[in-house]
Amino acid sequence: MNNTGEDMNIDHTVSQPQSVAERLLMLLKTRGPLQASDAGNILGTTGEAARQQFVKLAKAGLVMSEAQTRGVGRPIQLWQLTEAGNAQFPDAHGELTVQLLRLIRSQLGDSALELLIDSREQEIRHQYCQAMVGADDVTERVERLVEIRTGEGYMAQIQVEADGSLLFIENHCPICAAATHCQGFCRAELAVFQQALGVPVERVEHILSGSRRCTYRIKPESL
Repeated sequence: MNNTGEDMNIDHTVSQPQSVAERLLMLLKTRGPLQASDAGNILGTTGEAARQQFVKLAKAGLVMSEAQTRGVGRPIQLWQLTEAGNAQFPDAHGELTVQLLRLIRSQLGDSALELLIDSREQEIRHQYCQAMVGADDVTERVERLVEIRTGEGYMAQIQVEADGSLLFIENHCPICAAATHCQGFCRAELAVFQQALGVPVERVEHILSGSRRCTYRIKPESL
């Protein structure tokens, strides 16, 4: 493993991570902070083996540990991604995109930037709505949306809550740099989700607000 972490960029739209280090990074990205013992169980190895890998990743600056107290007894050690660790997951040409957005805003004004966002919104709305043709219920539509967004690099998943509502989760944002510069992209995507799924969609976690992922709550028509 490269101790600088520079050559580990992971493209999850093409293949699954192969090395133990990549799989551990993927776990932290999709599940949040973990104990080494839990990570080891998930990967089918020992907690000590996972801890040793975490230590190597920490030396590379990709993960960090934090002691957390839970009731009586010794604090537990939770491992989580650092900013450099998060950077191992690709942003779609982030720096170039931000430069172009700044150029559009400075040379053509905010109205031109809004036109760009609206045009993108119309394009993906058409694409997503077409993908929903034949889907009989909300759950099937969300499953199709998960497939689409995962293919676009968002590492999406669906989670069913106890009350029957659905959580549509995106563990990564490949346009984070652009969205940080102009949150109109996030607003447009939420509108597209609602139209494609045909039901109200509520964003309950947002990467740009400090969460580790974006999460949307969806209630099927029957609830």
